[in-house]
Amino acid sequence: MAKFTIDEKEIDSGDETMPLLWYIRDVVGKHGTHFGCGQGLCGACSVILNGVSVRSCQLTVDGLDGAKITTINGISESGGNAVQQAWLEEKVPQCGYCQSGQIISATALLEKNPNPSDEDIDAAMSGNICRCGTYPRIKKAIKRAAQGGKK
Repeated sequence: MAKFTIDEKEIDSGDETMPLLWYIRDVVGKHGTHFGCGQGLCGACSVILNGVSVRSCQLTVDGLDGAKITTINGISESGGNAVQQAWLEEKVPQCGYCQSGQIISATALLEKNPNPSDEDIDAAMSGNICRCGTYPRIKKAIKRAAQGGKK
């Protein structure tokens, strides 16, 4: 049985063949992480695993022993972290479905690289699909968050 943390809470896994996405949503009860395509292509299900943004629909819990997982719920329940604030200030959300995955990927990027170039942002956000097409706003929000909220 794997033991890992999700949003600072220690977890003992049950069905180790269950995809992490469904474990987070159905067992742990954190619904901020979304199901999108189920194939790891859209980014809606992204979580931070040991500091790296990953697609939770493609991982089973069996290999997660000792892992530290952060979901959108674990970043800030109130929406108060720098990336979430920049998202609102730049008016990124449209339908909102991709937002948790986008924010997760942006947060992981800024934790590793607090001053990313346009190319760094493009690489880190690659594969996070926004059907509403707010990519220019997403990039502006990441830059704003990197600058401590300044425009």
